[in-house]
Amino acid sequence: MLRRLPVPQSGGLPFFAVFLVFFRDFLILLKSGNMQWIMQGSGTKECYTVAVLGAGHGGMAMAAHLALMGHKVNLFNRGEERLWGVRSSGAIEIIGEVEGFGELNMATTLIGEAIKGVELVMVVVPAFGHRWMAEQIAPHLVDGQIIVLHPGRTLGALEFRQVLTAAGVKADVIIAEAQTFIYASRATGPSQVRIFRIKHSIPVASLRAHLIPRVIESLRRFYPQFVPGDNIFKTSFENVGSVFHPALCVMNAGWIENEVDFQFYHEGVTSSVAKILERIDDERVRVAEALGIRAITARQWLYMAYSTAGKSLFESMKKNSGYRGILAPRSLRMRYLEEDVPYSLVPMASLGKMLGVNTETIDSIILMGSILNSTDYRSAGRTVENLGIAGMSLRDLRLLAIGETGK
Repeated sequence: MLRRLPVPQSGGLPFFAVFLVFFRDFLILLKSGNMQWIMQGSGTKECYTVAVLGAGHGGMAMAAHLALMGHKVNLFNRGEERLWGVRSSGAIEIIGEVEGFGELNMATTLIGEAIKGVELVMVVVPAFGHRWMAEQIAPHLVDGQIIVLHPGRTLGALEFRQVLTAAGVKADVIIAEAQTFIYASRATGPSQVRIFRIKHSIPVASLRAHLIPRVIESLRRFYPQFVPGDNIFKTSFENVGSVFHPALCVMNAGWIENEVDFQFYHEGVTSSVAKILERIDDERVRVAEALGIRAITARQWLYMAYSTAGKSLFESMKKNSGYRGILAPRSLRMRYLEEDVPYSLVPMASLGKMLGVNTETIDSIILMGSILNSTDYRSAGRTVENLGIAGMSLRDLRLLAIGETGK
């Protein structure tokens, strides 16, 4: 039985146009050697066991979709409350771009049980949970396991390795990070999740960059969308959520606190707001350039991830159907500020300062976000000091990215 490919919605386009889109994606899959992905449930595809750590919006989507593809999924969450619905039904229902019921192998609060005998460990939690997750997983790791942060935000893989090293982990594991999360999704019930869109191309890089092909080979068993990234600095600085999320929250704070329903990416962005986003984007790209990295712009990312093009960032965001229906948060105490400011913008600004790059717009968003939530995000976030890279030369930073300065 063939399951439906996650192709873009037709939106009323003529049949021939829809056929061309489908045929284009068919050729991409054929060329990449991932035609087996469309044969989900046909009996010709090998079944793998995957651990998904985190049962939030993203973890629910990934666990359900992997299970729907016919794989065994071990879902871990630190608390019971996110698991009771899944345990009672035994499955997660997916609605939206992909539809069906994904039956899980297990849903557990025991992290050692979740990753036992599993090669691929998908960490799907906000960046402020990476350190805790690394501490919990450390005693249970064995040689050959691959840990992928979905996503790493900025320098997540570096922080994860730092925690494992401090915990005395001797297991030879690979730590990798995705540039962004593959799904635009929201949990809509105790055992239901809506997938609004599946992104088309997601770069992934690992510490010890020569192992990136091995990570991609493992991920491609499930997703043809994952592609090799250059190194962890490039995936970190192509973290486009840092451009969109914090500034949109700051500039729409009044509407958010009044609990007004509005489409976050469509109605929350005006031509004036987009000018601020473009300045943040420019500063992000210039810090990456100081590292010797060519980071894609937010406009280029929208085209790569969603096939959306426009003459400006404002136009590209407005035309992105993948954002349609995604409502703004109802509180400023949420991950768009609590995650994306300290774990995305702060490390970018901190590296920018060390490398002599002006990040005044990013600095202003860090300051305003800190004021709004009465939290010093700069001292709480990832800085060059607490990541152990303060004062490193550009050469040393580049060697760190490819793994020449340790495991």
